[in-house]
Amino acid sequence: MLDLRYVTENLDEVRAQIARRSDKYAPLLDEVAKLAVERRAALTELERLRAVRNEASTAMAKLDKKSAEFAQKRDELKASGDRAKELEARDKALESELEALVLGVPNIPDASTPDGKDEHDNVVVKVWGDKPSYAFTPKDHADLGVALGILDFERAAKISGARFTVLLGAAARLERALLSFMMDVHANEHGYQEIWPPALVLPSAMRGTGQLPKFAADMFKTERTKLDESASPEEREANDLYLAPTAEVPVTNFHGDEIFDGAELPKAYVAYTACFRAEAGSYGKDTKGLIRQHQFDKIELVRFCKAGEGPEQLEQLRGHAERILEKLGLHYRTVQLCAGDMGFGAKKCFDLEVWLPGQNAYREISSCSWFGDFQARRAKIRYRDEPKGKPQLAHTLNGSGLAIGRTLVAILEQYQEADGSVRVPEVLRPYMGGLERITKR
Repeated sequence: MLDLRYVTENLDEVRAQIARRSDKYAPLLDEVAKLAVERRAALTELERLRAVRNEASTAMAKLDKKSAEFAQKRDELKASGDRAKELEARDKALESELEALVLGVPNIPDASTPDGKDEHDNVVVKVWGDKPSYAFTPKDHADLGVALGILDFERAAKISGARFTVLLGAAARLERALLSFMMDVHANEHGYQEIWPPALVLPSAMRGTGQLPKFAADMFKTERTKLDESASPEEREANDLYLAPTAEVPVTNFHGDEIFDGAELPKAYVAYTACFRAEAGSYGKDTKGLIRQHQFDKIELVRFCKAGEGPEQLEQLRGHAERILEKLGLHYRTVQLCAGDMGFGAKKCFDLEVWLPGQNAYREISSCSWFGDFQARRAKIRYRDEPKGKPQLAHTLNGSGLAIGRTLVAILEQYQEADGSVRVPEVLRPYMGGLERITKR
């Protein structure tokens, strides 16, 4: 979240920066402005009352305690004390309301983020490789997978409903191979520490990375037991767990409410998780195939750094994600997202888009984001440059390295042959038991 004090003291600047994203946040900032005025008025009156009380206390010390004047001052002091308590309570209530509102305000785009409203205004910054050409009409991955007998959508629907898939044979092996390959590259070549986090996370962890309250409708929530009204907030928190939508949530919160020694930074983790998203409101889009599933596998890269190091760390992270695609020989492009197309918490973001010949389109396979201190403020992730120095908010970054299912899709489509078989990229063959080609089961 943004700093509450900064927002309320610099509302015009914040309005202008948030307007680069969208005009839809203007009413929210209007409400922030209204409550900020109320809070300032309450604090001004409170300070005045405190000054009056101090003067009254000083005057009373010089009066005869049995005098009428003393009794009058005492009554005035009591009345001002009661009013001061009311104002203190009002100040706390307004602060809570403001904090709740500011949770709904997105991050301020970095100055280097281009202006624009949507994906049509994103800027292509890199193209790697050539689009594969075919002497036949390339098929969609779903048609290829069904024909090869390695993707089963119908039985998955029988088990779990829509937007699930069962991978069979070579597809299951390929999913596992990609997981191991990506983890090996990031750990062994790029220096990330491997971490295998829980898939169930607390609501506080979801808030820490910005999924809550903004995207509650897109998440899968569990409830272990019915709690009665006497249950404590801590019991309720532990009872209502979420299925992680990405490893970003557990890995970023791994250092929640901690203070790094500045010498530890930058710190980098690579994690695998199955990811779960309800995809609320997306029905009718990508209903066929593996592109938009309720459950999918992903390798996530998470980095922590000092303030001022974010842009450099973002370039590193982006390069690490791009390297996976290049090792796999998959044609892709990298785009810098404009302010209007960025995710809620990002200051600056690059999307890696892989070419899918069966769709004749580029599709996102990784989103690499720098959040500044937006997540760290929520999750209380800090660092000290000196042992007794003042803690500073760390900066966080993350990106897919890569989405495994979409990488499988890209391999099926870019490496397909006229007979419907699919070549296995050379770097994956050791993970596939030497298999060079996927053919019909």
